[in-house]
Amino acid sequence: MEIAVISGKGGTGKSSVTAALASCAGEVVLADCDVDAANQYLLFMPEIEEEQVYVSGYKAVIREDVCDNCGLCMQYCRFQAIHLVNGQVRISETACDGCRLCARVCPAGAVEMHECNRSRMVSGSFRKGRMVYGRLAPGEENTGKLVSMVRNKARELAAKSGIPHILIDGPPGIGCPVISSITGTDLVIIVTEAGISGFHDLKRALEITGAFQVKTWVLINKYDLNPEWTESISEYCQEKEITVAAKLPFDPLFTDAMVHQKSVIEWAPEKLVSRQLSNLWEMITANAEMNENGLSAGIHR
Repeated sequence: MEIAVISGKGGTGKSSVTAALASCAGEVVLADCDVDAANQYLLFMPEIEEEQVYVSGYKAVIREDVCDNCGLCMQYCRFQAIHLVNGQVRISETACDGCRLCARVCPAGAVEMHECNRSRMVSGSFRKGRMVYGRLAPGEENTGKLVSMVRNKARELAAKSGIPHILIDGPPGIGCPVISSITGTDLVIIVTEAGISGFHDLKRALEITGAFQVKTWVLINKYDLNPEWTESISEYCQEKEITVAAKLPFDPLFTDAMVHQKSVIEWAPEKLVSRQLSNLWEMITANAEMNENGLSAGIHR
């Protein structure tokens, strides 16, 4: 079973919830698909066993020994990535879109296209099973391809190790990386906050999971900080027949656990939030068993 945990916005506690769920499983493959800012490896410190290069695209590079500084490439560049610096043509690596037009129009053949190959996909073992994560290099493009690479590796590890559950820590938002994270999953859990921003972005995330017809639950984090918005979110989910699987109170234990490189369940298993997250994992596994047996789980899409 593949479970993706996502959020419509950053800062909702998505990664903390994912880490806690990973700690509930006897053994799990944890895939950190938030490749722009992967952080599960900081918490669980996996033993690295494999590292693969990810080529995110290409960037134009000037061969100074060939370039005659005619400036034709500057005229054609639509991304304003090419400038004259002290009389020499220069290409901004971060502004270049890799469209290759400058290389095609250069009369001297002074522009070459180089691979963007600084991003990595990393896999290994950690105390709760196996882990895969992507690390996108600064300035490199995130189209969802690295996310797909991470997910494929997670499936490979799950098959080889005989691990039944893959837990995906997805990126925030609703862009291509999110779509790559949830496509083909068995369950998506959207972590939201009780507030106008959290509610707005929850609606957008629900539109995405609805469009892909993925079974979706909602988790309201820090619900007690704004009971009115919690009630509004709950009513909206009830109206849309979306299950609110849990409501977690604000608790500094999440921060304390993170500082000690543990999930909240590892750090304080007897506390309320830990018990609630353990109950959530039991709901997930029960739902998986019912689906395997061909029974209705009673959960709305």
